[in-house]
Amino acid sequence: MNSPHLPFFGISGRSGQGKTTLIEALLPWFRAHGLTVNVIKHSHHSIEFEPPGKDGARFRRAGAGEVLIASPYRYAILHELNDEAEPPLATLAARLSHADIVIVEGFAREAMPRLEVMRPSTATEPLFKTDVDILAIATDDASSIGTTLPTLPLDDIPRIGAFICEALGIALKP
Repeated sequence: MNSPHLPFFGISGRSGQGKTTLIEALLPWFRAHGLTVNVIKHSHHSIEFEPPGKDGARFRRAGAGEVLIASPYRYAILHELNDEAEPPLATLAARLSHADIVIVEGFAREAMPRLEVMRPSTATEPLFKTDVDILAIATDDASSIGTTLPTLPLDDIPRIGAFICEALGIALKP
């Protein structure tokens, strides 16, 4: 899955483990190191960006295949699948602008290097036992995880960021 144009790195873990919080903490660290990072998050739920009566939602309901909503601050493209299959990760990523790293939350069936976020106190079944793409585990309690994989302290953002860069072959500037 990785290529010079698609440097994917997955953040995985069961629900409630802190994946989004970790990604949110990593983004400023990457930016401080001069790296541009895009994030792709998969959701199993319907995604709504506007209340039903607003213009974009009305256009989509009326049958527009895509609606681009723009402001001086951001823009979003909403694409209706209309019973089409969900596009694969590479197709979705191709719609994004260039980035040094693409962090992916979800898309568990796509092959890419991954880091599992795991909080043993929640007693959920770890993914690393069945997911061969998991390279390391970010955790708040490494002593209770029985693995030979590297474990990284969940609150050590510089160490986790450096691990991701190393896994992707990205040299950090001193």
